[in-house]
Amino acid sequence: MNILILGNSEDAHAVHLKDALTQAGAEVNYWDTQLFPTQLKLSWQPGTPIGSLTLPGGHKLSLQNIHSVFWRSFSGVHIPLLEDPTQQRIALNDSMSTLRSLIQSCPARWVNSWQAYQFHKEKPLQLNKVQQLGIKIPDTLISNDPEAVSQFCQTQAKVIFKPVYGGAHTQFVTEAHLEPQRLHLALKLSPVTLQAYIPGTNIRSYVIGNAVYSAEIRSQSVDFREDEGAELIPVALPEAIRQQCLAIAKALMLEWTAIDWRLQSTGEYVFLEANPSPMFLHFEQRTGFPITAELLKLLMLM
Repeated sequence: MNILILGNSEDAHAVHLKDALTQAGAEVNYWDTQLFPTQLKLSWQPGTPIGSLTLPGGHKLSLQNIHSVFWRSFSGVHIPLLEDPTQQRIALNDSMSTLRSLIQSCPARWVNSWQAYQFHKEKPLQLNKVQQLGIKIPDTLISNDPEAVSQFCQTQAKVIFKPVYGGAHTQFVTEAHLEPQRLHLALKLSPVTLQAYIPGTNIRSYVIGNAVYSAEIRSQSVDFREDEGAELIPVALPEAIRQQCLAIAKALMLEWTAIDWRLQSTGEYVFLEANPSPMFLHFEQRTGFPITAELLKLLMLM
């Protein structure tokens, strides 16, 4: 059974999963896209199932023989620096187009897929999709209009802000952020995501196939990802929320995910985010949840 891990040996999660899959009897290789086109070779004949991936060292895999792919990280391609910027652009575009095409044409089971990854990059759409399921989300504004931003902040008791694309931790909006000149300059550079701050308890739910494992995260930080000392306490979700976890994963095309909730004092769960490639080793070690075993089931499913 040939299984690929999209990523490389510099990532502890990729290494952990590769070791676990190997011990379970699978043949596992890293698919580090940064090595394309300099060291990786890709071929595909559109309209046919004929295609291949040749790894560094010469190991060649037919697309048809790749059982599954675990999406740990995607780093694009690497084009050596060329003197001609036009040639550089053409080489980059052609390499990325080839890579995107092969990823989407590869018939393996993807955990998770290109489509799921693309959806995650559009976080406002993710929020909108989840709200359409009847699940509560925070009051949110995506904008680069200083007037709209100021008005939104005036309607909320507390507001947090973060990049629209993600990739940075949450911060509270302060009066200094709303100083007119500073606000105008910042919003000319990029829009921002603003959300009403939801007081309550942090809950993270890992969804792997039909399995759901959740824990309360006790932290004093506004964004618990900043807190290495956060306490993790396994909890049982209400059945309705467990079903919402499964519905979110399905709607966002996720074979597995970590969903972050804020549990209010009223008992209401508010959706914050669903990650298509979450870190899980620390969580698994602290809670004892069998996340690795569940991932192996997904990746080795016949």
